[in-house]
Amino acid sequence: MAPSTGRSARKSRNPDLVRGVGKYSRSKMYHKRGLWAIKAKNGGVFPRHDAKPASPMAELQKSPKFYPADDVKKPLINKRKPKLTKLRASITPGTVLILLAGRFMGKRVVFLKQLSSGLLLVTGPFKINGVPLRRVNQSYVIATSTRVEISGVNLEKFDDSYFAKEAEKKKKKGEGEFFEAEKEEKKAIPQQKKDDQKLVDDSLIKSIEGVPDLKIYLAARFSLKSGMKPHELVF
Repeated sequence: MAPSTGRSARKSRNPDLVRGVGKYSRSKMYHKRGLWAIKAKNGGVFPRHDAKPASPMAELQKSPKFYPADDVKKPLINKRKPKLTKLRASITPGTVLILLAGRFMGKRVVFLKQLSSGLLLVTGPFKINGVPLRRVNQSYVIATSTRVEISGVNLEKFDDSYFAKEAEKKKKKGEGEFFEAEKEEKKAIPQQKKDDQKLVDDSLIKSIEGVPDLKIYLAARFSLKSGMKPHELVF
């Protein structure tokens, strides 16, 4: 038997008749504990003590109450400085390229310059084959040996931000619109971009018309025919 420590077990003022049910009611215990006297002494309200303001350092050192159930992955810091994509030696300003993918696949375009993102700025021109000013990846073009003089074309205003799309606001569809298929309206091209395209085309077409059959060459679409061997072609 364990030796007695001299302390008596603490007895509750409201012993349980059964588990979870006390002998005295809440109002009975209110009087039994003398809470009415404390309240009357303080003008009918219980005394409250204002909490001491915590120091800023204590708030910083306080550990969070809850922890996430899953490990939160922190993004890695990329300390590498972006480098401009190396341009193929066969692609120089004025080179005629053949597009291998996308909406204008098979079209011949004129390479104007490389943008800071590494993409190539090209144009048809639009008046000749319908290809506007656009960006393409050099992995999806074939460089030809044909060159166009572009020294008279002003390309200062064309960069990656010029081709950035404006943020669109999503509209909530009603019940009728949800079940009815509506045709999407084509967005009108800004007049400023039309003017920019016209200026570039006018400068290029002057150079193109000075070379015999070059205009017909740019207007024709490239395609392979039966019997042609791609690895033996010379562009």
